[in-house]
Amino acid sequence: MSRKIWVFDTTLRDGEQVPGAKLNLYEKVEIAQQLKKLGVDIIEAGFPASSQGDFDAVQAVAQKVGKTSDIMITALARAVQADIDSVYHAVKDAENPMIHMVLGTSDIHVEKKFSKSKDQILQIGVDAVKYAKTLLPQVQYSTEDASRSEFEYLWKTIEAVMKAGATMINVPDTVGYAEPEEFGAMIYKLNDRMKNLNPDVLLSVHCHNDLGMATANTLAAIKNGADKVECTINGIGERAGNAALEEVVMALNTRRTIYNAETRIITKEIMNTSRLVSSFMGLDVQVNKAITGDNAFAHSSGIHQDGLLKSRDAYEIVHPEDVGLDDMELILTARSGRHAVKNALEKLGFTQLGTEEFEGIFEGFLALADAKKEVYDHDLYVIVESYYEKHDKTNVTNYSDHFFEVEDLQVISNSSFPSASVKIRKGGEVFKSSAVGSGPIDALYSAIAEITTIKVKLVEYDISSVSRGKDALGKVKIIVEHDGEKYIAKAADTDILKASAFAYMNAINSIVSAGLRKVPVEEMAITR
Repeated sequence: MSRKIWVFDTTLRDGEQVPGAKLNLYEKVEIAQQLKKLGVDIIEAGFPASSQGDFDAVQAVAQKVGKTSDIMITALARAVQADIDSVYHAVKDAENPMIHMVLGTSDIHVEKKFSKSKDQILQIGVDAVKYAKTLLPQVQYSTEDASRSEFEYLWKTIEAVMKAGATMINVPDTVGYAEPEEFGAMIYKLNDRMKNLNPDVLLSVHCHNDLGMATANTLAAIKNGADKVECTINGIGERAGNAALEEVVMALNTRRTIYNAETRIITKEIMNTSRLVSSFMGLDVQVNKAITGDNAFAHSSGIHQDGLLKSRDAYEIVHPEDVGLDDMELILTARSGRHAVKNALEKLGFTQLGTEEFEGIFEGFLALADAKKEVYDHDLYVIVESYYEKHDKTNVTNYSDHFFEVEDLQVISNSSFPSASVKIRKGGEVFKSSAVGSGPIDALYSAIAEITTIKVKLVEYDISSVSRGKDALGKVKIIVEHDGEKYIAKAADTDILKASAFAYMNAINSIVSAGLRKVPVEEMAITR
């Protein structure tokens, strides 16, 4: 029978310690609502003693999200009465509140940070737990820098605070110093002693990623008896971040026979949660990040695409649908092979291509793919049209007449009237439009929308640099929604306004392509 692992999410506390990632009260509550929907057991909502604003935000989370007993709300305190009082008053309105306090146990922390003796620090911890227990029944005690602590002193501290009333003991690898084998061995010894002393006290771990081993150390701890894991969404947090919730959860799900443990996380909510946190905190997820990165379920290698089309198990151990994505993404690039291109063409309705025809179209695909980072469905339509124009002028379908192309643009950015003018081609026609907006991108997209007349909602707009220097490429990724469907498009250019326009145009053309796919190819053909 598999063990239940408690998931303690500290995105709103440790995650918010990332420079520039400060959240306001509304954003904290929104993320907390999503974390509850995700199924976490405990939300650490902040550090209320740090500021009035954070106190108010933690209190709002407790009042608006913690009103049911299926989730615990906590916040961090140092082992001092004022901090403990602050946590209590911030979380007390929750149905299931907890006080979480932290105090160092390593020689570095005891001697250099606090300049006290080990016995003095231990007594401070015991007194703090006893005081917290007079306020709330649930108290977690964290032994900061546990992985660099002398083991017997660490145990002496844990034993003392357990006897004082702590209901959860958290063992942090505060600076990411631990190694999975040694960390697992330490957790095994602590678990054995704790269960003999009081089996009802939960053993928790909180691992940082300074050496890239946070997830591995967390999983090693679970293997060796840890009852609870502390994580953040997307692995954000102090310095190099924390163990990523999505990585730990999906590892447990994927390798059930190895860990014999499970959480109550609703995995289909992982991507929604990741995107909300990324958006509110302004922290992009690295593209190759496990589970939540843009490329986690994207495949561009011809060898991989061929294997996936034959059997998804060939290169896919986690299905994208399991974490809330629609499907795997086969990205057509210069590295894509014939199988992937043929599969994409068949989805567009080109199911009767002969060998000679396909090879000619594939040659055109490679020529465009070498010049363009990514080939979209609308590009394939135009490639097919170009091929038939060269080889069969009596039966040509004018696919290009359906698609839009940005020919020129001008954007003026100022504080009063940001405006944009665009020149767009659709087949043989050229259209011009101008618009004002709340900012330059809004003005640009409004001008384009006036020409295309396709109503879309901009769900997400991200811009990043993919190179350095004054000629750096700006990469724009957008997600738009049309008739309940979401479309993702990207573009890159040294001019970020051009990249923004090209990305929007790719999205619009993807919508047009989706409409064309519903029309049989033979019905679209016209004879010249």
